[in-house]
Amino acid sequence: MARTLEAFDTSARVGKEEGRCVRLEVLLGDASSAPVLSEQALAELHERFDAIDRIDYTFFDENVGTSKGHNALARRSACELVVISNPDIVVDARALWRMSEAMADPSVGMVEAKQLPFEHPKAYDESTGHTSWATTAFAMTRRSVLEQVGGFDEQTFFMYCDDVDYSWLVREAGLHVVFLPSAVVFHDKELSVEGAWMPTGAERRYSAEAALLLAHKWSRDDVVTRILGYFDASDVADERRAAEEFRRRAAEGRLVPQRDPEHRVATFVDDRYADHRFAL
Repeated sequence: MARTLEAFDTSARVGKEEGRCVRLEVLLGDASSAPVLSEQALAELHERFDAIDRIDYTFFDENVGTSKGHNALARRSACELVVISNPDIVVDARALWRMSEAMADPSVGMVEAKQLPFEHPKAYDESTGHTSWATTAFAMTRRSVLEQVGGFDEQTFFMYCDDVDYSWLVREAGLHVVFLPSAVVFHDKELSVEGAWMPTGAERRYSAEAALLLAHKWSRDDVVTRILGYFDASDVADERRAAEEFRRRAAEGRLVPQRDPEHRVATFVDDRYADHRFAL
C-alpha cells in the first residue's frame, strides 16, 4: 500500500507542478477481518504523502466484493473524475493526467491504462483507442457517467466481470471505452518460473460464476448453455460449483433482467469478451 500511495503522491506533485491537477483524493477500502489501518497510521500516511489532498479509509468489516466496494468508495468523494484501482498498482507519474486529457472528450466514458508486466491482450483501435471493455485494475470514468449507468452491478457481480459489464453499460449509453497505451501502470502479479500469469483460487472461482452471469445479463443464452455444459463436465470443483450457483440463482429469481437483445453492445468471442491481439 505504501508503494502505491508513494506513486500517487508523486503523480499529484507532477500534476500540480504542470497545472494538470487541482485535487487528488485516494480512498482506501478494507475488506479484511480486522482493520489494517488505525487512525494514527492513517494520519502518518497523510503526513508522509502530503501532495495527496485527502486519504480516506473505509473498513467494510466484511468482504463486500469489488462491485459493492467500488460503488461505496465512489460515494465518499465528490470528484468528477473517478479512478478504480487495484491495491497492487504502481502508477506512472503522468498516467492519471494523460487519462484525464482523454476524458476531456465528452464522447469518452471510460479510459483504461496499459498494464505492465502483462499488457491486456484485448484488441483496440490503434487510431482512437476504442475497445470493447476496460479492466478496472486501473481505469478512469466520470462521476456523471457512473451515476447515469447506475454504477457497478453489485446485485450480480461479487468479483470479476463487473468491469466488463460496466464498460458495456457505458457503451450502451452511447459513450466510448478507450485503451490508452501512453498511460502506464505496473500491476504486481505472481508469475511462474516461465514468466506466465498464475491465477489465484479466487480468480478461478469467481470468474467462473461471473462468466455465466455476464452471458445471461447480456442476452446470450447460447453462451450460458455452452458454459454450463462445459462446467457440468469439468474436473475442476470451482467450475461445477459455479454451474450450481447459477442454477440456484435462476430458480430463486435472483438473475437480473436481460438487456441488449439484438447484441449490439456485448462482445463474446469464444471464452473472451473481445478479440485478442495475442495469447496471454
